[in-house]
Amino acid sequence: MKLSVVILNYNVRYFLELCLQSIQAALEGISSEIIVVDNNSCDNSCSMVKSNFPDVKLIKSSKNLGFSRGNNIVKEIVKGDFVCILNPDTMVEEKIFQKLFKFSRGKKNLGIIGCCLINGSGKFLPESKRNLPTYCSTLMKFFGYGKSYYASHIKQNSIDRVDILTGAFMFMPTKIFMSLDGFDEDFFMYGEDIDLCYRALKMNKINYYFGGAKIIHFKGESSSKNIQHYRQFYRAMKVFHRKHFKPSLLMKLIINLFTFFMPYLSFFKTEKTFLKKDLVFLNPHNTKYVKKNDRVISSLDKLDQNYPYNLVLDAKSESFSEIINKIHTFSSSSISFNIWPKNSSYCIGSNKSNQKGKIFFFN
Repeated sequence: MKLSVVILNYNVRYFLELCLQSIQAALEGISSEIIVVDNNSCDNSCSMVKSNFPDVKLIKSSKNLGFSRGNNIVKEIVKGDFVCILNPDTMVEEKIFQKLFKFSRGKKNLGIIGCCLINGSGKFLPESKRNLPTYCSTLMKFFGYGKSYYASHIKQNSIDRVDILTGAFMFMPTKIFMSLDGFDEDFFMYGEDIDLCYRALKMNKINYYFGGAKIIHFKGESSSKNIQHYRQFYRAMKVFHRKHFKPSLLMKLIINLFTFFMPYLSFFKTEKTFLKKDLVFLNPHNTKYVKKNDRVISSLDKLDQNYPYNLVLDAKSESFSEIINKIHTFSSSSISFNIWPKNSSYCIGSNKSNQKGKIFFFN
């Protein structure tokens, strides 16, 4: 078997459905398996997977194990030569794995590969490619100076070596994942991707950023951005630095103070406003759900990008790759992009990375 795709899910039933649809399309012609590990969701995620994706291997946990332990469950059962760790609130293009297999062929000391991630509004996510986070760069990043934290020297569409990738999408030889013993379970949520990438580097493996493939990460959907979220993130960074860099007593004091106060500062910076927008369908495969006040258009050229719309992109009339390219190309602060999964009566989207995604039911 060529590839095992592992998706850890927690209460994102509708985003998971879109994710699985895109993964199935991307795996056509590839000997593969899809494994969904559910962290004790209460939103009917498991029943949806059983009903709509009977070929997907579903592992149900009786409690929320966190990111590291949840993903590590699959270590003993994955069959693919490669493994892809994927967030449930993502959508991939059809050719993504073909591109990565071609790129990885013949690469010596291959570690982990990541891709170009954009959010639900089409904006590039800089955490797609990062430098090794030092004390200084981490502090500077959270005060709004992230140039040294992110790998800004690598262009979005280029391919290059990189230190750190994001856990939303990680593609690697399974033997690498096994030799690293999976994710460090001292990290419950956040920081485990940084730790895994750094440990791969310490094994003299080479991590790559592959900008030739894009995926949408509806960042903000799989975790609500409240004070607890920020506290977990900063604590994870403290665990990482203590594990790998052995800070002095003075630095430990600074880190502890930083970990205590920054969650509150970050939380208060969060915006929580949405514009009321008209619903516009682009080339829908049918007009069953188009209501009286909605619009139907045949081209984005007909849309005034300065006017606030809720744009609906139909996954049944366009490929996932076409949808991703449209969202990336026509990224606008006014337009909200929403994706209509196949055989469904709803659409989903995410306007901002620090807010929960939204689900719009047509009925």
